[in-house]
Amino acid sequence: MEVNVDDVVMPGDIVKDILKNDTKETVVLGPGLRREADTVFVCKAGILKKRPPAVYYVNSYQKRYVPTRGENVIGIIIQKVGDLYRVDIGAKESAALSYLAFEGATKKNRPDIQIGDIVFAKLVVAIKDMEPELVCVDSQGKQKKLGILSSDGMLFTCTLNLARKLLNPNCPLFNFLAKNQAYEVAIGMNGKVWVKTKSVHKTIAIANAILAAEFTSPEKMQELCNSIEKTLLMLT
Repeated sequence: MEVNVDDVVMPGDIVKDILKNDTKETVVLGPGLRREADTVFVCKAGILKKRPPAVYYVNSYQKRYVPTRGENVIGIIIQKVGDLYRVDIGAKESAALSYLAFEGATKKNRPDIQIGDIVFAKLVVAIKDMEPELVCVDSQGKQKKLGILSSDGMLFTCTLNLARKLLNPNCPLFNFLAKNQAYEVAIGMNGKVWVKTKSVHKTIAIANAILAAEFTSPEKMQELCNSIEKTLLMLT
């Protein structure tokens, strides 16, 4: 069956005219799609989506995270094996993180990493038959927002759908929260969220607002943030 963008799709469906791009833009196939010769097949049930300029993916509901190359994830250091660290990212197997995968790291200048640390990293290897591999630098070797996250923050788990919703540039939640609250947040595509504020009750309030946003439309998010503000005023 041939399908188009915004259609409900099932495994085996064929995406119509996805490779016939007259503008000569590079077509990127995201999760849920697979190319065989000149045909693109759907391999997950969900809704076919397109992100400009030409990124196609299937927005599907799943409980367990499947590593995808190029995605940012949040994990916990669970083991050290030689020069590698094992990181739990919520997938079926742990990911590997080298001590050299940090900005400025050398054999003599190793980063201070302990078991239990929370790390915000990018997947550079995510192949079915290989162990996932993480780095904490970009293509220029700069750390930017990646690296070890502060232990003063709060880490919690949300659904993968909510993580994608929060990372959507059109999601207004964080803009509304930032009007009255100062906070730091990191969101992983694996459904892990890290939040840090100046106090514990503010951190919990921000976390509750994030979790409540899953079933809140963009038009109702202002009301959600207002209710959070009222709760914080009662606690102060």
